[in-house]
Amino acid sequence: MTYIAEINIMTRSEILDPQGKAVKLGLHNLQMDNIDNVRIGKHIRLEVEAATEAQARATVDEACRQLLANLIMEEYSFELHTA
Repeated sequence: MTYIAEINIMTRSEILDPQGKAVKLGLHNLQMDNIDNVRIGKHIRLEVEAATEAQARATVDEACRQLLANLIMEEYSFELHTA
């Protein structure tokens, strides 16, 4: 069965996010002063072939841990659904 994983990777909250800070300044320059705490992350969508949802979940989790996310600086979450 084919599963689609929607993965979100964000810099940990205790890590400085210079891209988020730059975007926040840009928004404030556009008089959008009610926007605060901007964080920039990554969104990854991939397809996984697996016999069960549990196997697909384990595969996506392993991909995140080993390659997609830098666990020292980033945290990740994902949703899984059938194709």
